[in-house]
Amino acid sequence: MSESTLRTTAIAKTPAVRKEIDAVPLRRPGRWIASAALAFVLVFLLQGWTANPRMQWATVGDHLFAPVVLEGLGTTLWLTAAAMAIGVVGGVVLAVLRGSDNPLLSRLSWLYIWVFRGTPLLVQLLFWYFLAAVVPRVGFGVPWGPTFVEFDTNQLVTQTSAALLGLGLHEAAYMAEIVRSGIASVDDGQSEAANALGMTRRQTLRRIVLPQALRIIIPPTGNQVISMLKTTSLVSVIAVPELLTSIQAIYSRNFQQIPLLTVACAWYLLAVSVLSVGQYYLERRYGRGASRDLPPTPLQRMRGTFAQPRPAPLENR
Repeated sequence: MSESTLRTTAIAKTPAVRKEIDAVPLRRPGRWIASAALAFVLVFLLQGWTANPRMQWATVGDHLFAPVVLEGLGTTLWLTAAAMAIGVVGGVVLAVLRGSDNPLLSRLSWLYIWVFRGTPLLVQLLFWYFLAAVVPRVGFGVPWGPTFVEFDTNQLVTQTSAALLGLGLHEAAYMAEIVRSGIASVDDGQSEAANALGMTRRQTLRRIVLPQALRIIIPPTGNQVISMLKTTSLVSVIAVPELLTSIQAIYSRNFQQIPLLTVACAWYLLAVSVLSVGQYYLERRYGRGASRDLPPTPLQRMRGTFAQPRPAPLENR
């Protein structure tokens, strides 16, 4: 039998329709046992927590939407937004100064970051709150000469302004390092090309470098926003009427500490969840250039789970 006859016979015996391989996944009984054990422990803890009569769930429900609690929540959100605005603007300025060719500006920026990152935030809040003990009056005029305008420090640095100064200036030191890392991630060739086109250094930074650095800056900045939301609880030590301060004022009267702290945790968790969703979509928006195929969003995955599968093409049947 010739070679051509053998090839023809082999082709004739090949089935016309190829069947797909039915792959059987590897069995992992240990994983299912561990998952069942963890689920049992979780259900046991949740049942014990929710069924505990000392939790006073009626008290939690009564104070969850209390006006004083909602006012404290509004103050917390406002402090978070204002402090982050100060921190972001200050961080960008410090990062630019840190990379300046002027050695004085660069070292002053480094000194600021060293001081504000090296001291605890609680200490800084107390420092600004008690600033009047060292500087009773703040004036503007000629150094070692006449003063034109003068203010009482107690009236100028109130509880709220002390909280903003402490939170915002402390955050600026961390944001400076985040922005600096983002700027350093942009290739130097981008700046060289911008200079070749006649752009100034300020135009290059604003139009070329910072837009590309946002992909690196946004994820840690989102984490800083979430951290700032929870860090605002520290201003309760200087009696700023934020969420935790309002909760403390309530349980100092009815002595229901755990139920009221549960109310605070519920609102913190809700606010953090909303911020996390915003961070996710913002990262996805600025990460489009880094990956060709972005992973589906949770909503898209949910739609894909419940969507009906399309019929297979005729040639695969």
